Amino acid sequence: MNKFFKKYMVASAIVIAGGIASAAHAADSVNVAFFLEWATPNQIAKVDKVYDDAMGVDVNWTDFSTGVQMTEAMLAGDIDIAYSQGLAPFVTAIQQGAPLKMVSIAVVYEANDCFVNDSLGITSANASELEGQTVAVPLNTMADFSFRKQMAALDVDMSTMTIVDQAPADGAVSLADGSVAMACIFGGASAKAAGEVGTPIMSSQEKTDAGIGSFDVVSVTEKFATENPDLLRTFLQVTEEANQAWKGKTLQIKKVSADAGMDFETTKNQMAGFIFPTIAEQQSGYFGKDGIAVSAAESLGLVFKKPGAWNVNEKIAKVITGEFLE
Repeated sequence: MNKFFKKYMVASAIVIAGGIASAAHAADSVNVAFFLEWATPNQIAKVDKVYDDAMGVDVNWTDFSTGVQMTEAMLAGDIDIAYSQGLAPFVTAIQQGAPLKMVSIAVVYEANDCFVNDSLGITSANASELEGQTVAVPLNTMADFSFRKQMAALDVDMSTMTIVDQAPADGAVSLADGSVAMACIFGGASAKAAGEVGTPIMSSQEKTDAGIGSFDVVSVTEKFATENPDLLRTFLQVTEEANQAWKGKTLQIKKVSADAGMDFETTKNQMAGFIFPTIAEQQSGYFGKDGIAVSAAESLGLVFKKPGAWNVNEKIAKVITGEFLE
């Protein structure tokens, strides 16, 4: 075990010992949400039990289909930390008053694709033909955000569409059987399946030119952050160490692919498009008054704002903090 993990094992032991004396409610286990089909370097630390060793507690991981489900599990008290929750479901949750905090950036990636069934012959050049069609979108996720942004960039009137709320795997099936004209997807295996019968309505370059991008966050319940700040800091530090150790080697990809539920090539291709910002990059670029995290969340808040939702511009910054990265 390297010096970093020895240091954090000692630190965690001190925290836990102190917790016995000062806080009877200190955690003796931590429940973490994650996505299958979403390959990240920290899955090596997950599989190798590095989180458990460094934090000094049992770390239990549960996979979810969407970030909305992660929110529901946190509100139910079943999950403490959501790893790589989409920014969109996080913002939607806090708009509704959910006691959550964004504490880190998990991964930066190209905006999710919306695949059009190839039999329709619809491309970005004639995207208006999507009007009046049925489309599958996992609502209040980053795929939903990407869908809205792409339709706006292509000047497609979404009010004419029938939008069905489907998880990516289900959306890919609906696209294949012709139930929907277009399906917006995240996840490597689901995107691969959708790509067998459809083509993204916008290319990577078109999305880049339109300024459409995405990032996922690490979110926590306010209760867990308040009662277990040192465990949270250690979790984020272990994640940083795993990201720094990632070299894209064959054995690393094999271990991640097995845990992510994907084959080797799909995992390799997916991760080639991922960026895992360092703690230093997060502190300097994403958090703080003028950071990307707040500005992007405010933009999302305006997109998803519903009647009666709280004032995003005044309150959203209060639940976005880089303090646990220190």
